[in-house]
Amino acid sequence: MRRILISFALMVACGGSLSGGDLTLRFRYEGELPVPEAIQVDKDAAFCGQHRLVDESLLVHPQDRGIKNVVVYLDTGRGGSEVAKVPSLKRTHTLTSKHCRFDPHIVVMQAGDTLNLTNSDSVGHNANVSVFRNSPSGQLVPMHGVRRMKLELPEPAPLPVQCNIHPWMKAYVVVLQHRYVGVSDEHGRLVIRDLPEQELTFRVFAEAATKPLGSVKVNGQQQDWPRNRFRYNIRAGENDMGTVTLTADHFRRR
Repeated sequence: MRRILISFALMVACGGSLSGGDLTLRFRYEGELPVPEAIQVDKDAAFCGQHRLVDESLLVHPQDRGIKNVVVYLDTGRGGSEVAKVPSLKRTHTLTSKHCRFDPHIVVMQAGDTLNLTNSDSVGHNANVSVFRNSPSGQLVPMHGVRRMKLELPEPAPLPVQCNIHPWMKAYVVVLQHRYVGVSDEHGRLVIRDLPEQELTFRVFAEAATKPLGSVKVNGQQQDWPRNRFRYNIRAGENDMGTVTLTADHFRRR
């Protein structure tokens, strides 16, 4: 009983609830398997050229064809879902410049969180976060240094991050007014936890995909996702949406 009460207290303190549903889905690529292109390193080549850098805008698992770094989040913008306000936990996230690439490639945050921009390399980097609503950042991050960026407001779209010194270095920061978001792993799988039990509108972001995605297959059945959005009725417990198949036609050709 004491353990249950402690768990309840922690959940309330974190802004959670005892009910809700988890949405699981998987993104799979259909078509000729894309091979990430090697980066032509023309800056700080003595250091950056050691690390076998590749274009990370479209990463597909060679065996199971899972698509990595697809972002799915609850859409609370115009025409989206209305849900109860989710209190900010004022968390800190880190985007690291490591081996002349940003790690992780996708950072998801809630408005009110702080982003630490760090550099573990022996060369300097610039982390230019292109914002819409928050204060801009084009900060030089020196060798083994750190810069802090407070993101007080939700952003209407994922924010591109680029190093002006090493232009192949790219990442995205997603800043939401809630925490209902998931990023697909190397097998294309993602989970969004503790969603309200109601029909909800979700938005999809895939870096190299055309916008909108339009027609996709969900468990083999054709669906239309206008403006990269879909609706799903969330019930308590597990909600397994299945496999979403995107084809080569959804992604830009080089």
